[in-house]
Order: sequence, then structure tokens, then C-alpha cells
Amino acid sequence: MKIICIGRNYAKHIDELANERPDNPVVFLKPDSAILPNKNPFFIPPFSNDVHYEVEVLIKINRVGKHIASRFAHKYYDEIGLGIDFTARDVQQQCKEKGLPWEKAKAFDGSAVIGNFYNKKDFNLENLSFQLLKNNEIVQDGNTQSMLWKIDELINYVSQYFTLKKGDIIFTGTPAGVGKVAENDVLLGKIEGLKAFEIRVK
Repeated sequence: MKIICIGRNYAKHIDELANERPDNPVVFLKPDSAILPNKNPFFIPPFSNDVHYEVEVLIKINRVGKHIASRFAHKYYDEIGLGIDFTARDVQQQCKEKGLPWEKAKAFDGSAVIGNFYNKKDFNLENLSFQLLKNNEIVQDGNTQSMLWKIDELINYVSQYFTLKKGDIIFTGTPAGVGKVAENDVLLGKIEGLKAFEIRVK
């Protein structure tokens, strides 16, 4: 399986990092080794002093597809979830300044938190509320209404470049409110009030 991530899909997040608004979705990949094992703590990597949380709605692909039209994209996933794209922001900034890829900052071991998945039929995907709480305080409060590119549009776009396979996961972008993690932080993700994950930072 592969993890396909979308960057800059919420306008306020683009603004908070002073990035340019893209004409098309920003796409990058994480290897399966980036997945944080279930119930394990997240260990801040020694090569970064500024690791940020980024909560995101996840889509789990249910069949093989390529060049998927937006109007058929809904057939390619049955489940949605919530996760975190941990980002070594200092390393990412160094890479950006040199025009280099972001993998060192985005794809390191444990950088992908994948929470519980739920049947998409139980939700309105056009108006899906989700939050990240750090130490019981809401730090990110997002809604899919604010996506620049909606879920089916993202599936259409990425499938022009990559064959999607059963089990692949798409991280659909993070809303505003990203921030630094510290040792002993507890991060709790909720989607429409349902607890999707809870992890401790070490």
C-alpha cells in the first residue's frame, strides 16, 4: 500500500504558513514505514527541533483504478478516517529554500498516524467536522466544506499520475492551526465527535 498526501488544500492553512495558493493539488508520498504502529507513542525524531502536527481526513481506497473521473470517484472508497501528518517543519523549510523534495521532513518513520476508519455512508462528506485536541484543548477545528479540492476531485487528480490500489490511503490536507509538539503532549483526534485516535508524544 502507499500513502498519498495532499498539501495546501485549506486556504487558511496556506495563509498561516505564508505559502502560495497552488493552481493544482500539491501531492507527495509517504512510504508504509511512515505509519505509526497502532497504540505506539510518537517519538520526536532527533534530527528536528520543530515537529508539527497536521490533522487530516483520510480516505481508504477499495479497488484498483487509474484515470478515475470525478463522477465515478465515490465508487473507489467506502471508508473515511482521521490521521496526523507529522512534519519536521525546520527540515521542510531547509528543503524548500534549496528547492529540494520534502521527504526527509514528511516521510520519516512514524510520521503518519492512521486512526479508526468509519463507513462513509454515516457522514455528510461535504460537511464533515473534525478536530485535533492537544492536552484537551482544541488546536485544529476543520470542516471539509473548506477544502479547495473535494475528496472526489482529489481521487480524480491523483489517479492521473498513480494507479490507486486497494488499501491505499489518501491524506486530504490539513486545516489551519498546525503547531509544534513537545514531549508528553497527548493528541486526540475526533471526527463528528467520534474518537478516531489518541497518541502520546515522547
